[in-house]
Amino acid sequence: MRIDLHTHSTASDGTDTPAELVRGAAAAGLDVVALTDHDTVGGHDGARAALPAGLTLVTGAELSCRLDGVSLHMLAYLFDPEEPEFARERELVRDDRVPRARGMVAKLRELGVPVTWEQVARIAGDGAVGRPHIATALVDLGVVGSVSDAFTSEWLANDGRAYVAKHELDPFDAIRLVKAAGGVTVFAHPLAVKRGSCVPESAIAHLAAAGLDGIEVDHMDHDEPTRARLRGLAADLGLLTTGSSDYHGSRKTCRLGEYTTDPEIYGEIVRRATGAFPVPGTGG
Repeated sequence: MRIDLHTHSTASDGTDTPAELVRGAAAAGLDVVALTDHDTVGGHDGARAALPAGLTLVTGAELSCRLDGVSLHMLAYLFDPEEPEFARERELVRDDRVPRARGMVAKLRELGVPVTWEQVARIAGDGAVGRPHIATALVDLGVVGSVSDAFTSEWLANDGRAYVAKHELDPFDAIRLVKAAGGVTVFAHPLAVKRGSCVPESAIAHLAAAGLDGIEVDHMDHDEPTRARLRGLAADLGLLTTGSSDYHGSRKTCRLGEYTTDPEIYGEIVRRATGAFPVPGTGG
């Protein structure tokens, strides 16, 4: 089985619609794909409706969190999207995205970049607006050569000149909320140092003690020594280890299925979940 547990659609900051994403996943030879848009479940219905035969959909989300001033992302799988407290918290995070993005546009204009809010909003479309949309605008303006080039201290990285913080969950609260909704939590790309500051390994240990289920190990932003380090940490803490593409369509260079999760690990994630079940494709 080929299993990719971290992808994005136009419901957040990917460039493929949910329907295009699941069709692309099937074409890439995947057996299981998780749709984990940022702080939203808005793409799940479209993905279900278009799910090809032979492909299983795992519903999820990537949650924006912050711990001791450091941003981090928490993948949540197979939770009940209607659980009231968790739904309210996701809405709070989403609602803060527009003023935060407007703030970054304002900072960029102060730095002499002729970007406009209208340009960013047009790129985001119906998706939850975020930094990748602003980065795309910078590419279109010729300010940077690629989306990844915008995520530096010069521009949009966590310590960047144009960075603006947004409402983010405490990761301990995120774990509690996801668990209460019957879901499973995996810390996304925990040592992706190229993105900015990362939480220390001691913090991952505390998250594990609070109920964190796993950490994403095989990811494009982790080199081989980092992956080995994370596998050792996961073994010490009793955490599951996953691998995923973090696919964003044409906005990033990674391919669907570029990194995958072991079928036994996937089986354990499904076993632990009580809020929702994987959706088998029937050729929709």
